[in-house]
Amino acid sequence: MSLEGKYAIVAAGAKNLGGLISKELARAGAAGVAVHYNSASSEAAADETVAAIQATGAKTVKFQGDLTKPENITAFYNAALSEFGSLDIAVNTVGQVIRKPILEITEADYDEIFDKNSKAAFFFIKEAAEKLNDGGSITTIITSLLAFYTDGYAIYGGSKSPVVEFTKAASKELGSRQISVNAIAPGPMDTPFLYPQENDGRVEWLKSTTPLGRLTEITDVASSVVFLAGPGKWYTGQVFYPNGGFATKG
Repeated sequence: MSLEGKYAIVAAGAKNLGGLISKELARAGAAGVAVHYNSASSEAAADETVAAIQATGAKTVKFQGDLTKPENITAFYNAALSEFGSLDIAVNTVGQVIRKPILEITEADYDEIFDKNSKAAFFFIKEAAEKLNDGGSITTIITSLLAFYTDGYAIYGGSKSPVVEFTKAASKELGSRQISVNAIAPGPMDTPFLYPQENDGRVEWLKSTTPLGRLTEITDVASSVVFLAGPGKWYTGQVFYPNGGFATKG
């Protein structure tokens, strides 16, 4: 199923996983993709992603803002609607990883992580519920650590877990409008966000926890997002685990 004629909005859509998702939605036929980035340090990546989207013939919008502030989420949606006229696909890849023992976690750590991983996710879904066309789709990126315990990720996993409930509740409330709402929970991904948290030995151990013997690649996840926006529309209220069998190896 092509995404032809559909318009998408991608939070943290400038680089890494979010950047690939933005590009893949355009390559799958989306008529427009709005790209969010958080700070000036990501602007060059946002420009590269915008150029790649435009190369497909799709429209695009570039938006900078801190999405832990709900008014910026509203402004992002409004910027996309001003350019496109409508929205069908909403994808949120905003997130922050922290690996720290519980005894070392400060209130500032807690507030920062929950603002990015829970609060921003909730208000992004809320805004999508208000502004998406009937028949649209909403996808949030979370983590496979919700299904697998390892030390040090108490507030990272804990701050992603509310998104499961947000997803289920929204799928119920928006079902009458044929809007599907899902979450994708990747395994440990081969991105710049992993390596500051883990040493080489831990990375090799994480690879060993999957039957396929490698980290999750961003391509594994982006293809899942495109599927849910198109041929996977029948799925809703679900959490998907593209993780190569992470934690199933006995």
